Amino acid sequence: MANKKNEKQTFEQAVSRIDEIVSSLETGDAPLDKSLTLFEEGIELIKTCTEMLETAEQTVVRLKNTINNDTTNDDSANDESTKSNADMKEYLFDD
Repeated sequence: MANKKNEKQTFEQAVSRIDEIVSSLETGDAPLDKSLTLFEEGIELIKTCTEMLETAEQTVVRLKNTINNDTTNDDSANDESTKSNADMKEYLFDD
């Protein structure tokens, strides 16, 4: 069951909360039921972060594909524009 609070958090807020949970669990001072509750919250946050990362990755892939399509499918572009697009593509995606 997803926590509504988790859905409204930013990625950075969720990661920060995960760090807090890990620190609390590592101390070992919390009673078992509190530790289980924290662990469950952490698992939900990890699921939320994973979904956020997958969405971000899909956005990056879509944007990269848009650039690839713009530089390869624009037959009406002049040579200078094509060279500029290719340079930008190389700049952005060259490892």
